Amino acid sequence: MSEEDIIKILTRIPKVGESTAQKLVSAGYDSYDAIANATPEELSNAAKISPKLAESIIVAAMTLVGTGFITGKEYYQKRQNTLRITTGSKKVDMLIGGGIETGTITEIFGVFGSGKSQMAHQLAVNVQLPEEQGGLGAGAIYIDTEITFRPERILQMASALGLDTDSVLENILVARADSVERQILLLKNVQDILTKKQIGLLVIDSLMAHFRAEYPGRNVLAERQQRLKSYLHILSQLVEKHPLAILITNQVMETPDVVFGDPVRPVGGHVLAHVPHTRIYLRKAKYPRRIARLVDSPYLPEGEVIFQITSEGIRDIAEDSE
Repeated sequence: MSEEDIIKILTRIPKVGESTAQKLVSAGYDSYDAIANATPEELSNAAKISPKLAESIIVAAMTLVGTGFITGKEYYQKRQNTLRITTGSKKVDMLIGGGIETGTITEIFGVFGSGKSQMAHQLAVNVQLPEEQGGLGAGAIYIDTEITFRPERILQMASALGLDTDSVLENILVARADSVERQILLLKNVQDILTKKQIGLLVIDSLMAHFRAEYPGRNVLAERQQRLKSYLHILSQLVEKHPLAILITNQVMETPDVVFGDPVRPVGGHVLAHVPHTRIYLRKAKYPRRIARLVDSPYLPEGEVIFQITSEGIRDIAEDSE
């Protein structure tokens, strides 16, 4: 559907003229559903209209979309269309229900060297595999906040899978984010890319690095969490509107008041904790082993498995060597 056709459709919403519709489309609000799920503030900023008018437009869009309710059976059938990207390890895939899910946000957290970026690299390669081999036959976007992306590692992983290495690199769009502002801007640019290219995976490695560095101390914690909340809202909209998987890696901190158990916790607080659908904790074991623990999922039990990181990428460990 052309942009002109989308604009004509949006003008069917009461109080939305052609000029307003053009601004909405340019900002990524290209359907009744996208507008219905927006906040008055977001729509007001996007279309340069008053918050009161934006609220009226949202209500009108919600009416056109319908009640929004479907039966549990219909939702179950919709879930059957969910696709998954293999991690490269069958055991990790089984732990998380078959691989990284499309339509969801997955968080991987752990200490330095636990394998977060290795997993991100592997998934950026694996998403390009055909569906029958555990991929989506699509490209990836990689937002790098800590200068961790290494094309050399991509070449190793792609070569091990027998893929055309040049094509694999060509199908990964990489951007360096050196500040919170740049990170937010890049995420907004992603919305435009998703309308033009077939992308199956968005990686943010790592999500909290700049938020943590630029907002140190309790005196700016509220401001940091508010900006983080807005950023995560954009992420949630992307995964709802487009058939892709989102992977975020996260740093950790130690909780000093923990006497028993693991004191390591992902940073970001409750604002971040409520957004990912699946949270995976990576830990080092005896080299080259790593432990993946599923700590949160809406439908899977907690559990953990052992895998390894080899020169070829993420792999299972032979049964007789465990």
